[in-house]
Amino acid sequence: MRDRLTDALYGLGWAAVKKMPEPAAARLGRTIADTVWKRRGKGVLRLEANLARVVPDAGPERLAELSKAGMRSYMRYWMESFRLPAWSQERAAHSFDPKDVHHLTDGLATGRGVVLALPHLANWDVAGIWVTRALGVPFTTVAERLKPESLYDRFVAYRESLGMEVLPHTGGAAFGTLARRLRDGGLVCLVADRDLSSSGVEVDFFGSTARMPAGPALLAQQTGALLLPVTLWYDGTPVMKGRVHPPVEVPGSGTRAEKTSSMTQALADAFAGGIADHPEDWHMLQRLWLADLEERPA
Repeated sequence: MRDRLTDALYGLGWAAVKKMPEPAAARLGRTIADTVWKRRGKGVLRLEANLARVVPDAGPERLAELSKAGMRSYMRYWMESFRLPAWSQERAAHSFDPKDVHHLTDGLATGRGVVLALPHLANWDVAGIWVTRALGVPFTTVAERLKPESLYDRFVAYRESLGMEVLPHTGGAAFGTLARRLRDGGLVCLVADRDLSSSGVEVDFFGSTARMPAGPALLAQQTGALLLPVTLWYDGTPVMKGRVHPPVEVPGSGTRAEKTSSMTQALADAFAGGIADHPEDWHMLQRLWLADLEERPA
């Protein structure tokens, strides 16, 4: 029953919110965010605990301000996402203003393939629709399998309608397809600040150990693709901002594991810089650091 209700609510969002005037959808998002924030549920408390690591000098009042702004940012993500399939070509092309996008376009021009790795900052789907519609570049990504299956199918259909090829995140099953796309000179985009497998790489992240996926670094090593970190943020305007960071190079020496560790740490450092600059736009409502994972009862 709960799964069917969840699926129905998401279906209602995609059906109803995309038909609303944009200002009305934005107001609705803020209202929902403020209501959820006031209830102080597990997601809000986890967000504050994560933000306490990102902004260690923040007191209770500052953390409360950040978590409230964070929930508004998170709801902006959802309001935008419900509306994206109805965006015109022009709206999509003017939805995102990235800096240093030449790292991406120059990399694709070489024909060697490019991996974009992003944290859960702002709205990665807005960045995706900008890539497919403004740059005219299709790309491949992966999606976590959700329950119920019908909800996962909704997300796949939604992202495919934006011009993305979506593969299920089922261990290493997607890796071979991603590698083939890159060897053909294609683009792969991966949200990579939270490990969803048992093969993650331990990194230092804001002074404590976290685990991040090895996939982006391994793909770059095995295919020769360029690995580019990307960070995103909102600045109070309808246009999302972002930055394509310089390439993470494959180390010239060391074992595959050592190279993967070094490259994943470089990604974590780039992510940390973007998150520290815009902590309210980091939508991490789950446990991330190993010390927090160990708190959970068996």
